[in-house]
Amino acid sequence: MSDKELINNCINTYYEGCIESDPNKIKEAFDENAMISGYLPDGLHEMNLDEFAGFVDAQKPSPKEKGDEEFLEVISCEVVGDTAIVQIREAYLGMIFVDSFSFLKKNDTWRIYTKLFHVET
Repeated sequence: MSDKELINNCINTYYEGCIESDPNKIKEAFDENAMISGYLPDGLHEMNLDEFAGFVDAQKPSPKEKGDEEFLEVISCEVVGDTAIVQIREAYLGMIFVDSFSFLKKNDTWRIYTKLFHVET
């Protein structure tokens, strides 16, 4: 499998974790040292992986169970060695987010190292 395919699989795991409110899938997609930062309508939010996984877990019933819109689009993916920069657009919690991910490849496994997010609508 190519690096881009492996990165895409990781993005799919991340998104499944979000819409299913599954903290284990979130932790599978992210590096243990990951940071998640960005702006929601109420201002700047900065979280480590445990905080973000807890936020996702707290969304009950899950977006999938509520029948929320599901939408995920990879806008760009640039791989340079064992690093990558990926931008996605996704529907989550009634909003459209644009996420900028940095990825690291460790032990032949791609994981999200940072997530910067912006609410588009």
